Amino acid sequence: MLMSVSGLRLSYGATEVLKGIDLEVDHGETIFVIGPSGSGKSSLLRCCNRLEEPSAGSIVFDGQELLAKGVDLNQIRRRIGMVFQSFNLYPHMTALGNVRLALRRVLKLSRDEADAVAKAQLDRVGLSSYISQYPSQLSGGQQQRVAIARALALEPRIMLFDEPTSALDPELVSEVLGVLSELKLDGMTMVVVSHEMRFARSAADRVVFMADGQIIETGPPEQIFTSPEVARTRDFVAQAAF
Repeated sequence: MLMSVSGLRLSYGATEVLKGIDLEVDHGETIFVIGPSGSGKSSLLRCCNRLEEPSAGSIVFDGQELLAKGVDLNQIRRRIGMVFQSFNLYPHMTALGNVRLALRRVLKLSRDEADAVAKAQLDRVGLSSYISQYPSQLSGGQQQRVAIARALALEPRIMLFDEPTSALDPELVSEVLGVLSELKLDGMTMVVVSHEMRFARSAADRVVFMADGQIIETGPPEQIFTSPEVARTRDFVAQAAF
């Protein structure tokens, strides 16, 4: 077991966003988290690398309790890579510069060492010929792939993807989904929040359906998409685009 979330709660004032989430993630597993907007999917991911502070519960990652006092947050975020809806690239840096930055600051690599790692990761996501391009010169799909390369460069144990294709034009979505498929083949552990139902059905080892801050149902993709056991899941899947 790589990550175990238990009894996780998150509140904003009087509003409870997560209402006791239990979720386990195995090594090499690809989990897709689906559900209506506002169900707490993104908040769950953000809690898992301490971008949000849970109100209660436990997150054990690689044997370490992430909510314990004195935990090194930089070390956590190095091992738990995260890719957001927005690409969050530095506009004044090239693709290479964006990927190199964390290698220099976090891993303290020399410039030559950081360049070598950054180039390898950009090649991994199919951007070896774009290393000198600035974000404004790249398509949305290319910018998101730079963001993925930046996260991968720190050699995380798990990757969290928060709606990685939602800001993309439809014709660019396949670029990013292709990278996720390659990462799955490489054995990367991934938790993906997505509305790409067709891709979830083909790529997920397990699908988690969330609504109203709770996990309503979890199971293999064929179960969730063809014969869900809970009426709330059935209603959502019936309305989802495939």
